[in-house]
Amino acid sequence: MAGRDEETVRAVRRPEVRLPELRAYDGGAWEPEGDYDGLEFTDVDCAGQVARGARFMDCALRRCALDETVLSRARIIDSVWSGVRGVGTDLSQASLRDVEVVDGRLGGLQLHGAVLERVVVRGGKIDFANLRRAKLRDVAFEGCVLVEADFGGAVLERVSFDDCTLTRVDFSAARMTDVDLRGVAWLDIARGIDCLGGAVISAAQLMDLAPAFAAQLGVRVE
Repeated sequence: MAGRDEETVRAVRRPEVRLPELRAYDGGAWEPEGDYDGLEFTDVDCAGQVARGARFMDCALRRCALDETVLSRARIIDSVWSGVRGVGTDLSQASLRDVEVVDGRLGGLQLHGAVLERVVVRGGKIDFANLRRAKLRDVAFEGCVLVEADFGGAVLERVSFDDCTLTRVDFSAARMTDVDLRGVAWLDIARGIDCLGGAVISAAQLMDLAPAFAAQLGVRVE
């Protein structure tokens, strides 16, 4: 992993979100299977809203509260989330394509079974994100803090972590292709050290992770 040349790691294809002129959200309740197109949600309290299976296209959410908001199986396309915050936001089995998430503060985020394609997560902090069995393709994490993120059984293809802090991350049973961990500022893997095949790490990271690799192989270091 550490010996792979940089040229062999395929770069993440980043989203190119160009929002049209947006209409202000009228403040009505979200609806399951609702259709939201070209809307701007600014400083809206969406806590407890239920929009299961809804579609958000060309939308911006700015500084919105998403505590216990239910967006499971939602489709979020060509959209920007900036400064959102919340605990227990449910995006399980949702589809995010061409999405930017900037400076979010989220805890207990549910993304299990979700599909993320051409997504950038920039800045902010996410605690206890559940990404079990999620599919991530062309996803870039930049300058963010991930605390106890669970990627168990997830599929990661062309995923990068730049200037991020990963604390107690779980990669158990994850499958990786072109996952670039070299830019991680702090890498703390709680589980799944044996599932890093398909990832690339730096020589310095290899030294830091050597005790974990040795333990995985049953090698004692004295």
